[in-house]
Formats: sequence, C-alpha cells, structure tokens
Amino acid sequence: MYPLKTLLLSLLLSGFQTLFADEGMLLPLLLKAFESDMQARGMKLTAEDIYSINQASLKDAILQFGGGCTAELVSGQGLLLTNHHCGYSQIQSHSSLEHDYLKNGYWARNTDEELPNPGLTAMRIVRIEDVTEAMLQGTKGKQDKQGIEANMKRWVEKTKAGSHYEVEIKAFDYGNAYYMMVKEVFLDVRFVGTPPNSIGKFGGDTDNWVWPRHTGDFSVFRIYVGKDNKPAPYSKENVPYAPLKHLSISFKERKEGDFTMVYGFPGLTEQHVVSEYLKFIIEKERPARIAMRDLSLAVIDEGMRSSELTRIQYSAKQASIANAWKKWIGQVEGLKNLDGFVVKQREEAAYRKMAETKLEWKKYADVLDRLNELIKAKKNAEFDYAMGVEYFYYGPEYFKLVRGMEELIQNYEKYLEKGELKQVIEKMKTSADLFFKNYNAQVDKGIYKNQTNAYFKYTNQWAAITKNVKYSVTAAWFESYVQSKADIIYGQSIFTDKARYNAFLDGFSVKSLKKLNKDLGYTFFNQYFAPFRNESAMGYRNFQTEVSSLMQLYVEGKYVMFPNEKHWPDANSTLRITYGQLEGSAPIDGMAYTEHTTLNGMIAKNKTGNPDFELAPRMIQLAADKTYGPYGQDGELWVCFTGSNHTTGGNSGSPVLDDQGHLMGLNFDRTWESTMSDYLFDPSRCRNVVVDIRYVLWVMDIYAGASHLVKEMTLVR
Repeated sequence: MYPLKTLLLSLLLSGFQTLFADEGMLLPLLLKAFESDMQARGMKLTAEDIYSINQASLKDAILQFGGGCTAELVSGQGLLLTNHHCGYSQIQSHSSLEHDYLKNGYWARNTDEELPNPGLTAMRIVRIEDVTEAMLQGTKGKQDKQGIEANMKRWVEKTKAGSHYEVEIKAFDYGNAYYMMVKEVFLDVRFVGTPPNSIGKFGGDTDNWVWPRHTGDFSVFRIYVGKDNKPAPYSKENVPYAPLKHLSISFKERKEGDFTMVYGFPGLTEQHVVSEYLKFIIEKERPARIAMRDLSLAVIDEGMRSSELTRIQYSAKQASIANAWKKWIGQVEGLKNLDGFVVKQREEAAYRKMAETKLEWKKYADVLDRLNELIKAKKNAEFDYAMGVEYFYYGPEYFKLVRGMEELIQNYEKYLEKGELKQVIEKMKTSADLFFKNYNAQVDKGIYKNQTNAYFKYTNQWAAITKNVKYSVTAAWFESYVQSKADIIYGQSIFTDKARYNAFLDGFSVKSLKKLNKDLGYTFFNQYFAPFRNESAMGYRNFQTEVSSLMQLYVEGKYVMFPNEKHWPDANSTLRITYGQLEGSAPIDGMAYTEHTTLNGMIAKNKTGNPDFELAPRMIQLAADKTYGPYGQDGELWVCFTGSNHTTGGNSGSPVLDDQGHLMGLNFDRTWESTMSDYLFDPSRCRNVVVDIRYVLWVMDIYAGASHLVKEMTLVR
C-alpha cells in the first residue's frame, strides 16, 4: 500500500526531532510514528490515548460541527463547546427584536430551555481506515476514475450494511491514497448558551485575524439522542447524549513553551500548488474577490448601522462575508512578504534537478513544467468561475429564491400527478418565511447594483449586454443601466417582496411560467446564471480535472524523490492532529508578540472608543474589582493565547489540549501573518489563536451566572 508504508518510511528516515515540529496536519491513525517526538516535547499521553478503535479515546470527544467547524464534548450529558462564530447562524436564527441574543447573550437555565436547530448536525469519527489497495484493486491504476468509483461504492455499501453509521471514502494527495471514514452523525443538536456579541465578537472586524486578540469566541450546544443513545431526529422524547469520552478542563497554570495539541477537522490547505498558480492567486484571483466583497460589505455595514432590525438580520451574513474577505487580505500580504512565488520557484528548481538524476524520474520534471504551462494558458477558467461564485452565491440574495423556483418548475407535472403540489408549495412558503425574516430589499438592492457592475467588468461581459447599443458605452452609462434594472427588480419582482412571492405561489399553475418570463428579477438571473453554470462552471471543472491529473504525478514525485522530507496530506475536512507549543512570535522586524492577552487588555481597547470594543458595564466593573474567582493566574485573567500549531478553516472550535489531553482552550483564528499558511507555512511567524478555557468558564460562571453548566464539567485543578 503506497501511502501508509511510504509515509511511515518517510517519517522514519527523516528523524522525529525535525519532522513536523510545527507544520503538518497528521492523520490520527498514523500517530504512533510521532509518539516519541510528541512525548519528547512534553506530552504524557500515548498514541492509543489519542486515537483508538479498540477503546474510548480522545477522538470520541471531537466532533465536526455543522459540517464546517469543530466542537468538543465537555460533559457526560452531551454538552458541546464550539466557537461563537461557528454557532452564529443558530444564535442569529433564534434572535429577534424582542429576544436579541446577539446583543444580550442567552443561557438556558435547564434542558427545557435548550433550543432546537433544524438541520444542524454533529459528527463523530468511529474509525479511519487506509483503503488505497482496495480502491485500486482490479482497476487500470490511479487514473482509472471509473474503476475507483465503482470500488468506492461497493466498499461504502458493504461497510454501512447493518449499522447506523455513515461511510465516506476520500482521496488524499490527489488520488495517491484513499482513506475511509466511518461516521456517527447526530441529528438533534440544541442551542444552550452564548455570551453577548460584546464578548463573543469582541474586536469585530478591527481585530479579526490579528493579534493581540481578546475575543471570547465560544458558544454552547448539547447533543440529544434516542433512548438507545443513538442518533435520532429531533423529538421532545430525546435525551442528552452519554458520550464514550468527554474532555476534562485544565486549570493548570500556563507558561510559554507548554506542549499544545489541536484536534479537529481542518478544511482546506493547498501546500503543493505550483509557482504559476500562486502567482495567479496573489496578483489576480484574491484581489478581485476582495474587491467584490468590499462592495457588499460597504452596503451591509451601512444598513446594520442604520437599523437595529437590519443589524440582527445581517449579523451572520456580514460575519460570513467579512471573515474570508479579511483573511484573503492578510493572505496576499503574507505571501508577498514571504516572496511566495520565488520560494515556489526555488522548490521547483530543486525538484527538476533531482528528477534529472534518474531516467525513470524524468516524468516528474515533465509534469511540473506541464502544470505551470497549463495554469498560464487556462487560469482564466478559474477566475471567471470565482467571480461567478462571488456574484451568484455571495451577491444579491434574491438569487437564492430564483434558484429554488427552478426545482418547482422542472418537477411541476410530477408533483401535480402525485398530488404533492400543495405540500411542496407550503414547504416553499415556509422556507420563504425564514428567508424574508432576514431580508432587507434596500440592502439587497445596494448589493445588486455594486456587484452587477463589478461582475460584468471582471468577466468582460459588458459586450453581452451592450451588443445592440449603437453608441459608445461608458462606465457611467453601464451604471445607469444597472440602476434602471435594479429599480424594476426591487420594485416589481415577485422575488424581492414576501407578499408578492406568496401570492405567486398561492396561484401557481401551468400558466405561471408565462408570468415568470415577464419578471425581470427572474429573467435577469437566468440570462446570466445559465452561461455561468453551463460555460464558466464547466470550464472550471475541466480545468481542475486537468490540474488534478497532473498534480497526482507531481505529488507522487515528492514522495518518491524526497523520502527524507516532510510529507503530509493536504487538509480536506477530515480528522487531523497538529502539535506545537504555547508561544508568541516576532513576525515583523522590530515587533514581538507576547503569547497571551488578559482582561486588562480588553479594558484598554474599550477605552479607545472604537465600537468594535464595546463592553457591558458589568464586564468593566468585574475587571475593575479583579473578580476572577478560581479562573485567574498570577493576579490576572488570561483571555487568549497563541500556539505554534498548524491550523486552517474548519479548525474553528477545535480543542487545544495540554500534555495530558485536558482542554486548555478553543482554537478560533490565526494571526494576520499566518493566513498564508494554507499555501506556505513559516514556523517563525505562523500562530493559531486560542480562547483560554478558564476565561470561557469565567464568562459562564461569574459574568453570566450559568454555573450549572460549569458544574457538569470535569475540572482538573
């Protein structure tokens, strides 16, 4: 089996003391190879304590939250901690002018007050298995996608048979390896508590992705199950989950140099990309996406400042759009500061030189050159697709309703024949209630105007709109053209007003399609979404297929020609471990960052008057009185700290564990200088940002009075 044997050989040859000191995201089933290094750096656990399929281990307390974040079990009653920003859409969905949980926070006093969240899941990994050999058996090799997919289907069906588990097989290293994940998916996850935004989002966009941080980025949920302790859909009869394992809480005093380990579900890294692709990201793709989001955020931020209702409606959307926006800004800056393009070229020169030393390795040099040439020639396929994603999926919101209408139109005859039409329409109206609850037509109109101008400029589609215009088209003319379309769409379309939308559904019939074809909101979307879907998206998929095929051979060359070097599979939302230590950094000449922040720093920021640093009077008073309870250290209350752990998106909410596997804090961010680590990791500057668990408990217990939740936990003093 190429991947497991080759990777373990690579680890053994390279020497543990230098390999993966901080970089890399390890598959837990390979952890035995790192056990001695981790123990040499202070860890008191064994690999079996961390990941085991024979007994309860730390892995059983780690869950993927909502498909995009990580969470951890902290009590024997299914209590779950994750980041505030991971639970933000649920917090927002339960909020209203009457119950503003965003502004004021929320704490369920008992299980009866824990709130259901339709569609929210939490997933536990039962086991991970290397199935590379099985996936390739009977195929024509790694490039035989059809044969591999047939093997995948058979293995998934065989493994699932007779169990309540879900099974997924994923490609790693561009198809050089395959691993199977057996999963237990919990379907009833209830909202238990959250601090107010002044704690959970302290620092806002000002502090996002930067250090020093003082953000209490946590929220609390609970898993409910059937009476048999197995996953079940929401029911009032469900009971709190009794987990195989939950994490104990570390009250141990922290110090710089302490061992730290992050256990979670990192989303995506792209460490192997070639120089031409990195150049494309730095110079073209990221700057354009940043500019597109600038335009949306300008409208949303103004709307949120103008109205309390709009603030509640758009809080989660703004946070989602702004998070990637600011990350990309730091990413581009970091890659430029590191001379990322030059770094990649140096790596490629060494790769070519090694490929020249053996005749059978010549194919690796050839594939590297072909990759760079392919990206030079066809990178615009990815650019056009990226712009379409920004416009059609992160731009005007009414587009979502139009996309939803397509399913009804395509299946109208079937629903009518089966007598299901009324039920389908009622379901659409229920979805529309949720949509319009968080929708402001004037805000959306502003986004439409800004984004439409930008999208057609970036994708060179002015000609498609203006081909029949007989005079010279200027930017001012086009802006006026978009304004006129916006006035009609937001004044008349059924998709921009709840009453118009529901009235249309109430009278839906075979004749309704004619009415739709006269609706400018509908026709405008479909006129430009169709070429995006049929041309841009298809072109991007074809481009990615070509790239992935070449990348498979390129990455194979790294394993074969450089067995002594660091090799780890890119993050792909599967369970991983990374380890390092609690430490600060000196990312810029003349600047040194300390390893932790305190409540005193929050008060200092609050005094600047920046609204992102607003604090409630109670917080200010508790800080003045130094009311830290048992949660302080050396006369101060730690809020956040940094570690040299390699993390990325998806690690949000991941537990940061100490040398004994006890919970030190919740990972929630990286520093500004670290955001380029998805492409290039620099151990001297890349740091993950953690909210200290003692501060989390202080907020629950002393600030909010939710001490009943703390009493559920296992506290290690």
